[in-house]
Amino acid sequence: MNYQETLDWLFAQLPMYQRIGQAAYKANLDNAWLLSKCLHHPEKAFKSIHVAGTNGKGSTSHMLASILQEAGYKVGLYTSPHLKDFRERIKINGQMIGKREVTNFVHKHRTFFETHQLSFFEMTVGLAFDFFRKEQVDIAVVEVGMGGRLDSTNIVTPEVSVITNIGWDHTQFLGDTLAKIAYEKAGIIKPGIPVVIGETQWETKPVFEEIAKKNNASVTFADEEGLALYPCDLKGHYQQRNQHTVLSAIKVLKGMGWKVSGKHLRNGFGKVVANTGLLGRWQLLGKHPKILTDTAHNKEGLELVLQQLLLEPFEKLHVVMGVLTDKDLKRMLPLFPKKAVYYFCAPNIPRALPAEALQTTAKDFGLHGKGFPSVKIALKAAKKSAKKDDLIFVGGSTFVVAEVL
Repeated sequence: MNYQETLDWLFAQLPMYQRIGQAAYKANLDNAWLLSKCLHHPEKAFKSIHVAGTNGKGSTSHMLASILQEAGYKVGLYTSPHLKDFRERIKINGQMIGKREVTNFVHKHRTFFETHQLSFFEMTVGLAFDFFRKEQVDIAVVEVGMGGRLDSTNIVTPEVSVITNIGWDHTQFLGDTLAKIAYEKAGIIKPGIPVVIGETQWETKPVFEEIAKKNNASVTFADEEGLALYPCDLKGHYQQRNQHTVLSAIKVLKGMGWKVSGKHLRNGFGKVVANTGLLGRWQLLGKHPKILTDTAHNKEGLELVLQQLLLEPFEKLHVVMGVLTDKDLKRMLPLFPKKAVYYFCAPNIPRALPAEALQTTAKDFGLHGKGFPSVKIALKAAKKSAKKDDLIFVGGSTFVVAEVL
């Protein structure tokens, strides 16, 4: 198979949570350990940082990778989902894994994948860990896919565990209270391994403290540290929270002997996009009219993004919006401004909520607009309607952002 045929096989033959949802979810690590054994335990061959959380884990992971690159380390980065190219998920010093690496890995292990019915995510984690070992990275920043305790990435023993925050997302899998969700995220806490918590929340702090104590793991709450921030090329105001988390994690690493200076921090925060290729975080897509997009897709993330959106100068606001069927619209939709024109659409995946259904529900919350057959057509309509001093925001789902990029 060539590269495109390999990708088609990966997406079509095996369950992929991002596309089909609950049917692809596996509530154990059996296959992750099985694949690790088949690959001769690549996760043991490199140091790592394990990053979980409801919001901000992608930005936090990219910031950490950028800083460690500036410090002269060879840094692996595993994140999900991708926006434009599957290979965005697996990078070393900002360079995506080669197409041949992907093709060769799948070809070599395809029989094993089929025999054991591995999921898309399980295979991708195996590919990343195998690649990081082969390339002899100094350290890899590994982002959790969902949850933590039962996530396929949770076979690593990191230098430090990081949990950015806890919010309402994936409640059908992780639990219906913040404490239950925190318990699942806290599943990445390992015996004797320090853990950094990004945000102190009264509902979740006791959970983290209890699990850390059971594991004899030191716990740091980043927002209580008061560390000085640096200028950052990720422009969303919400990135300041992620910066606090990153600075606390770097402080822990420095205490373990990793060499990171103030200069590395300044350059690392200042060149996150250039060093890592991060996309979709308060990203400017056009001017006159100004077009902004962000991957925030749950209550906590959208609350911060939409607050910042309303601080932007504009004559009229146009919102291109699409969501997935498993999102809690009763929590999301009240956050969106009523004084805006809406262009409802559905990203091109099976989990997408049809534009007509979104339009109907949004109307109940005072959000008015038209439905469109695709994200691109919705954006085209918004551009046609908007004047040069208007503002167009594109969001509601990572997959909506992926299609406009």
